[in-house]
Amino acid sequence: MTQTLLSFGHGFSADTLARILLPQGWRIIGTTRSEDKAARLHQAGIEPRIWPGADMRPALDAATHLLVSAAPDDNGDPVLAQLQAEITARAGQFAWVGYLSTTGVYGDHAGDWVDETTPLTPATKRGIARVQAEAAWATIPDLALHIFRLAGIYGPGRGPFAKVRDGSARRIIKPGQVFSRTHVADIAQVLAASIARPNPGAIYNVCDDDPAPPEDVIGYAAELLGLPLPPAQDFATAEMTPMARSFYAESKKVRNDRIKDELGVRLIYPDYRRGLQALLVQEDGT
Repeated sequence: MTQTLLSFGHGFSADTLARILLPQGWRIIGTTRSEDKAARLHQAGIEPRIWPGADMRPALDAATHLLVSAAPDDNGDPVLAQLQAEITARAGQFAWVGYLSTTGVYGDHAGDWVDETTPLTPATKRGIARVQAEAAWATIPDLALHIFRLAGIYGPGRGPFAKVRDGSARRIIKPGQVFSRTHVADIAQVLAASIARPNPGAIYNVCDDDPAPPEDVIGYAAELLGLPLPPAQDFATAEMTPMARSFYAESKKVRNDRIKDELGVRLIYPDYRRGLQALLVQEDGT
């Protein structure tokens, strides 16, 4: 039987997973709000659905696996807001359901380590919404739910090089601040490994082995480009959007032992240095 992945909010991580699954003969249906994005999905071999809007019941009937990337909004999880009854009625047919959450659910730990057993104490509106969405998905009986808490995502087209090159990059300095991050290729391989080895109820942190201050990442990008070190600015006085500033409300290092021990994952990019080196080659072809 053809395995069919229905991907809600098909974006960066789901696109990268699709490049693993499509050559294996999977059928992938991906939702988007955009006609332009729908055309791009079609060109990539993914069956697009404009949603909200399309009747998703035929796609749900066909799906053997679900991936949920859509972020919660003011009304909660957008998929459950419209389709909870339909998903609940079909819960037993799905071999695997993946929900992409965030390590923001752990809140601020003043630079200390967290793992999947750490209590959830989100410090931001986004983190609170994710905790609520995780809980809402977990209430559906007989659903083969797997939760993936993603650290800061980077990858092709989403790296620091453009800002370093155009001179807009800054090294925001907040003493003790540390972030975990992950390359999108490692997210995709974690998801593929989980699909191959389902464990309903499992929660996985997805991040690399090297939590680091954000200014170190910007500095290394400049070093790779052979450009001057971007200027340092104190966090307390730096001009930042409320969204950007909110990311600095939390400082923690995230453990990733579970993806290695349970799923057998060997990270492609175990630290930001190797990730940025590969990204520069991809972007420049050098």
